[in-house]
Amino acid sequence: MNYRLTRLAGVLVAGSILAGCATQGGNTAAGGGIGAVVGAGLGALIGDSSKAAGIGAGIGAVTGAIVGYNWDRIVGKVDQAGGKQLGISTTQMADGSLKVNIPDGATFDISKATLKPAIYPVLNALATSMIEEPTLRLKSVGHTDSTGSAAFNQTLSVNRASSVVNYLASQGVAAGRMSVEGRGPNDPVADNSTPSGRAMNRRVELYLYAVR
Repeated sequence: MNYRLTRLAGVLVAGSILAGCATQGGNTAAGGGIGAVVGAGLGALIGDSSKAAGIGAGIGAVTGAIVGYNWDRIVGKVDQAGGKQLGISTTQMADGSLKVNIPDGATFDISKATLKPAIYPVLNALATSMIEEPTLRLKSVGHTDSTGSAAFNQTLSVNRASSVVNYLASQGVAAGRMSVEGRGPNDPVADNSTPSGRAMNRRVELYLYAVR
């Protein structure tokens, strides 16, 4: 049998066994970590790419064990800070993280990486939450549509993701608790051939997660 497939099967079997143990024990914190372990295993097999992130953890491989976390309070803070009005959505992921999806209209002008003031209250709420809870970490992932050159879009996606992290750092969040990734146009969520699809693809995804 192909060595890579053998390793993949091992990861999936181990994940199934661990997930069963977590269910029997009723330990939701362990369950969140297990999803990340399986995701990290798949990431190691497939490579650290947007595809691996989609299959496993959106945050990719991380240092430390991911633990379960009740995200309701932070979701409430994002909504209270005007997140819904800006089109910001939150999703609790299977790997135990919280994805905060920020459309580019709420954050940046077209082809720019300078944050709009309208997003400050939401980012302030996230910064406050991270300062209050030292176990929280954040990964900022920038995405673009396919208009323009691949090199330009890659740089733009990194710069936009970095702008969010830099702002959070300016509000007191330690830089070492955050990371940045730019995926350019390589991880679309909609059809780039339509204006509405391109608008959906231009976004920054923030992944919050808790570690031991």
